[in-house]
Parts: sequence; C-alpha cells; structure tokens
Amino acid sequence: MTEHQPNDLAAHVELDPDHEDKVVRASNRLIWQGVRFMSALMVVVILFSIVDTAYTFYVRLITPPVMVLEVSDLLAVFSAALVVLIAIEIFTDVTLYLTANVIHVKLVVATALRAVARKVITLDDKSLEATYSSATRRWVSPLASPVG
Repeated sequence: MTEHQPNDLAAHVELDPDHEDKVVRASNRLIWQGVRFMSALMVVVILFSIVDTAYTFYVRLITPPVMVLEVSDLLAVFSAALVVLIAIEIFTDVTLYLTANVIHVKLVVATALRAVARKVITLDDKSLEATYSSATRRWVSPLASPVG
C-alpha cells in the first residue's frame, strides 16, 4: 500500500472562489463575504457577552449580603461565563469555515456538545421537576459514554 503525501492530492476547497461555473463562483464569493461578516459579528457578540458576565458578577457581589456569593449567584456567573466560551467556540467554527481542509461536522458537533454541557452544568436541580431531571439524565447519558 502506498502512502500519499499531502501534495499528491488536490486540496478540497469548500467555497471555491475560482469555480468554473460563474453562478457557483458568484454564490461562493457572496457566501464567503457573509461568513466574514458573521465572524466580525461574533467578535461583537463575544465582547458584549464578556461585559454581561462582568455586570452579572458585579450585581451579584453588591446585592445584599454584599460580597457574599451564594450557590445561585455562582450558577448565574458560571452560566454567563460559559456563554462567553460557547460564543468563542462558535466564532472559531465560523472562522474555520473560511479555511480549507477542515472537517466542519466535527466542529459543529463539538460546539453542540459544549452547549449541552453548559445546560447540564447550570441546571438548578432545586427548581426542576423530577420528570425533567430524569429526562435530562436519559438524554445526556449517551453523550457522556466513551466512543471507541
């Protein structure tokens, strides 16, 4: 069996700006610009999310009793911080769409799993009904099992 060097195979380009068909070429360039806009927009979302996280933390600190954080306060701050991390992951996914030779399905699935993990981490089990908690466990359990 022969080994292929990276130069042996032509690189696959998702949105080829030099496609032979004029309509496809124009569509690819338009989509490319849309993805670039989404990338810039995600930077704005991330910055606002960071400000929101800082504001949430500040409000929780100055609410009586001052400088004392309870579990619900920590959950609110962690939730806001996890939103920032997920926004950064989405930004990474959007910017990686601009590059060739990337398997996008893995990126999207990884981001979705992080979003599910955020939901599970920030669940307040005291305010949940038993059926909701049970359904969440059944839904998340297969995601936590090792794949191999």
